[in-house]
Parts: sequence; C-alpha cells; structure tokens
Amino acid sequence: MGTPAIATANAAPAEAAAVLAKATLAAARRLGLSNRDLARVLGTSEASVSRLSSGRGLQPGRADAALALLFVRLFRSLDGVTGGSDANARAWFTAANQHLGGIPAVLVTSPEGLVNVVQYLDAVRGKL
Repeated sequence: MGTPAIATANAAPAEAAAVLAKATLAAARRLGLSNRDLARVLGTSEASVSRLSSGRGLQPGRADAALALLFVRLFRSLDGVTGGSDANARAWFTAANQHLGGIPAVLVTSPEGLVNVVQYLDAVRGKL
C-alpha cells in the first residue's frame, strides 16, 4: 500500500527536472543559442546539453539546474520587456549593452554575469 506514495514522491522531482530541461531548451532556441552556447551558460558540456534534448532532466540542487533556472528567468523577463518578440529578444541579447558593460549573450557565460543580467532585466521590467 505504501508503493503508490513512493512512486508519486519520486515522480514529482523527475517531472520538475524534465520541465526545467524543456523550458531551458525552449528559451535557448528562442534566443538563438546553440548547444555549445547553452553549455557555456549552464557550466556543463555540449554533450550534456544534447542529452537534455533526449529527455535527461536538470536535477534540482545541482549547479547546472540552478543556472538553468536563472536562464529561464532571464528569458521570461526579456520576453516581457520585448513584448514576446523573439527577434527583438535576440537583438537585445546579442547587442552591446552600455548599462551591463558588455553583450548579454557573452556575460551570461559566467554565473556572475548571468545573475547581473537577470537583475538588470528585473529592474527594467519593474519600471514597466
């Protein structure tokens, strides 16, 4: 009788890991990032990113999952700022930004840069 509860408890983290992987890949695709680019953002290998496409999830508590959450947050904020336009989001993401002191697509390849870009977008979005 205890088995269904165990199965349900184990399914929730697996489902969350799969949802995060899917959201991360969708955000990367909409921003025009290659697997190699996304691997740099997540601090992992290109092969690991490729495995995400094959159904491997991003396990909560791991560094790559924490970075993926920030990346998805970045995309959601940018999507809001650009009114849902993928072209405008890609243009902003790949252009030099004087306030950030660099190109967001390059800055997000370090954890500190990713956090800075997310905080910047949160601040901009808060003014809307």
